[in-house]
Amino acid sequence: MTAEPFTAHSSRWPVPPQDGYTVDDLFTLPDLPPHTELLDGSLVFVSPQRFFHSCMIDLLVSGLRSSAPRELKAVREMSVVLDRRNVPEPDVSVVRSDAVTGPGLTRFQAADVLLAVEVVSPDSEARDRDTKPGKYASAGIPNFWLVDMAGTDNHPVVRVYELDPVSKAYALTGIHHDRLKTGVPFPIDIDITREALDEL
Repeated sequence: MTAEPFTAHSSRWPVPPQDGYTVDDLFTLPDLPPHTELLDGSLVFVSPQRFFHSCMIDLLVSGLRSSAPRELKAVREMSVVLDRRNVPEPDVSVVRSDAVTGPGLTRFQAADVLLAVEVVSPDSEARDRDTKPGKYASAGIPNFWLVDMAGTDNHPVVRVYELDPVSKAYALTGIHHDRLKTGVPFPIDIDITREALDEL
């Protein structure tokens, strides 16, 4: 019995095209890991998340759904097509209800998104803080939240940003430690204390 020779194509990982991947590749390549994102034509694989990450997503989705008007929906971990080479997956999004076309839906267009939320993870900190906000702003998503832990008790902190239509960049409008209270994209009042997180 002879061993099969190793070839460059024997790897189970896809070989990227010379100009990088596109949105069509992301949704047609077989066997990609769950929650794969496309940033600047590169596939980004997500590492296992912290418990804080999962609970914070649940807390925000629950709070947003309880106060969202009928024409808007809060969704978790859905791909958003920004352009042909960028398809991130915000941890939470608020989208127009008419963009939800059925249970087989796999992505939203940037024009349908009113809010993108990223909960910072150690493995994706630079992407969450720097790369993604810039791309969301360039795509015209009007609101962005960045969620992190702070203090010795690791309590949640939510930084709220609004898009400046002139500069096409986000401007910080508030830093929230105990209650997330804002009027955009609709009136929101969510308990984000450590206790609220622990009750989930």
